[in-house]
Parts: sequence; structure tokens; C-alpha cells
Amino acid sequence: MKLRTKFIIFAVFLHGLLAAMAYFLLQENKLLFIGMEVLVLLSVAVTVNLYNAFFKPLNLIRAGIESIRDKDFSTKFVQVGQPELDELVDVYNRMIEQLRQERVAQAEKHFLLEKIIQASPAGIILLDFDNRIESINPAAERFLYLSGQSLQGSELAALPNTWARELTQVQAGQPYTFRLNGIRTFRAHRAHFIDRGFQRAFIMLEELTEAIIKNERQAYEKVIRMMSHEVNNSTGAINSILDSVQYYTPQINEEHREDFTYALQVAIDRNTNLSKFMANFADVVRLPAPSKKPVQVQALLKRLERLMLPQLEKRQINLSLQLPATPLCISMDEQQIEQALLNILKNAMEAVKSDGSIWVELQEQPPYLTITDNGEGIPEHVRPMLFTPFFSTKETGQGIGLTMIREILLSHGFQFSLESDADGLTSFRIRLSAEDAK
Repeated sequence: MKLRTKFIIFAVFLHGLLAAMAYFLLQENKLLFIGMEVLVLLSVAVTVNLYNAFFKPLNLIRAGIESIRDKDFSTKFVQVGQPELDELVDVYNRMIEQLRQERVAQAEKHFLLEKIIQASPAGIILLDFDNRIESINPAAERFLYLSGQSLQGSELAALPNTWARELTQVQAGQPYTFRLNGIRTFRAHRAHFIDRGFQRAFIMLEELTEAIIKNERQAYEKVIRMMSHEVNNSTGAINSILDSVQYYTPQINEEHREDFTYALQVAIDRNTNLSKFMANFADVVRLPAPSKKPVQVQALLKRLERLMLPQLEKRQINLSLQLPATPLCISMDEQQIEQALLNILKNAMEAVKSDGSIWVELQEQPPYLTITDNGEGIPEHVRPMLFTPFFSTKETGQGIGLTMIREILLSHGFQFSLESDADGLTSFRIRLSAEDAK
């Protein structure tokens, strides 16, 4: 039973008793009856006054509780002139003002944090209490090539390819660096925060690719220039001496003349090969900035098919082109991209060796070019080293091909990847649009 009900029952009972006493006094003494009636009226007035004095603060407290329950911190009460009630009103108003200010400050901080997360160049993956993906920011979407909505509720192990393996290894408080497809390098941090009294985690991804490639390029450009300068100086002087020595050939005993001529030719040829070897490295360093103009990609791919056809037929390799009917024009340096695609096709052909297939698929929206082969695939231990300058798995390879491909595609702003899947297919995938145009 509520306190208000108890008070009313008590007041009714008390005044009913007084009324009964007044009735009995009416039969004995009318003056006492009148006095009793006056007393009853005074008692009713006092009771009503006490009722208002007691329950008005309770009504105020109830209204305040309802406002707090509804999270309405804008409602304030006006003082009524009663000291006790006014003191309660003052305390409530100060409390509600503080709650309102804290709520506004919290909302502003939350809004600022959301803006920072959305605008951050670092990828942020927010996990829920069960370590499932709750949300990811736009930078992480760009890194993963996936939308946050498609990943919501997924585990880290459900992420594609290398991402799943690498991100599940990240430990809290321990920066972890890893490389994707031999080209993109990331540093991951895992940390925790408290949400509603429980611990939650998030992962921050920072791409280091641009800085690492820039440092690599500066290092190998300096080394190659120095080596090229020294080798060319030496080979030039040696060739000059060898040419001079050839004048003495008639003076050599006829019995040894053939060996002498052969030895000189071997030395000259080796010198020439050494110069060509250094020229190949120097070509990577001297790669000019792309001169872009609109190029029809279908025509470029068909021209490469005709160029590669004799070698493909010799190895019995089937090249299949899957091209959209609508002409696709992309702004690029045609000569550089043609050289890069030619190297990619040659690598695919060497991976297949013979009696295999190469598929070239051009996608219109978004513009992607994918070159797939069913060759030997890329060994697991080699994948992190792909596109490392001058790294090669071939015994006589110089590692120039993939390095040149990397430099050409990066200078165009084209994103790319090279991966082997579980079915044994290896795909070189290129997005034919500049990264800053996305």
C-alpha cells in the first residue's frame, strides 16, 4: 500500500471519529457540539495543509525521477516559496544541470571520436565483446577491399586470404608488421578499451608501403648508379684495350692464332653482356614519368595476344581473352603499360611451361584486369618476397621483371596484387584507375 493511501485512510478514520463524537455531544450540549465542529474543520484544514506539505515534495521527486528515467535533462523546477521544498528544488536543478552538461560533453566527445575514426588514414577494426567485427572505418575498407556492412558480425578468421592469418596473430601491446602479396606492407596494433564495464578490443592498421618503397628506391637507385658508372668505365676501357690487341693477331704464331682470336672474342662478348646486364638495372632507375593519354584496353590486349601467339603455340598454351563488348578507355602511358603486361604474360607463360592455359579477363565496372594461369603457383615462402627489388627464383634471373612492373603500376597509381589460390590458379589483378580517384 502506498504512503499516500495510508495517509488518506488515517485522515478519514480520524475525522470520522471526531464527527461521531460531535454527534454524541449534539444530544448533550449544543455549545460543545459547535466547538467540536469548529475543531473538526480546523483539523481538516491542517490535514490538507500537511498533505500538501508532505506529498508535494514527493510529487516533485517522482517527476524528477521520471525525467531522469526518460533521459530528459532539460526539465527544471521552479521554487515555490517553501524553504524545505525550495532546497530540494535547488539540489535537483543543480544535479540535472550537471547531468545535462556531462551528457552534452559526452555526446560531443563521441561525435569527435567518430569523425576522427572516419577521417583517419589508419584502418580501424572495432571488435565486439565476442571478438567479432562490429565495424570498420573507410580506411580499413580500402585496405581490405570490402565494405564494413559485409564484415559485420564476422570473425577475424573469416577475412580474405592473408588478412585472416596475419590479423589473428596480432597481440595486444605488440606492434606486428606483415606484407601482403610482396608489395603492401602493414603494421598492426591491438589494444583494449572499457565499454559499459567490460573489455573490448580494436585493431589499428597502418600502411607503410609508400614509405618503404620510397626508401628502397632511393637505396637501389644510388647503388645502381654507382655500379653502372664503375662497370661502364671499366668495360669501356677494357674493350678499347681488346680492340687494340686485335691488331696484333697477324703477329701471333699461326698455331695459336685461332685460340688467341677466340679468347679475345670471349672477353669482348663477356664485356658486352656485362654492359647489357647493367643497362637492364639502369632502365629501372631511369624509368620516366608516365605520359598518359586515353588508351582502348581491348585493342592493347589483342595486340599483345598477336605478339605472344608464336611462343604460346610453340609451348601449346591456350590464351583466352574475356573482354567486354563496350570499348574501355583508360588514361595511361601505353608503352609502359604494354611493357608491364608483356612481362606479366611472359611470367605466366613460364609458370605454365607447356600444355596449360592463361586467362585474361577485363572487367568494366570497376575497371579491373586479371591475368590468371594454371601453372606451378607461387610457393608460400616466396609470396612475401614478391616485388622485392631484384629478387628472383630463377637460377639466371635478375629480378628486374617484377621490379619494373611494380614501378610502372605504382607510377600510374594502379593498385595490384599477385596471388595463388587453393585451386592452383595464380592471378595478377590490376585496378585500372588511379587510387586517388576512388
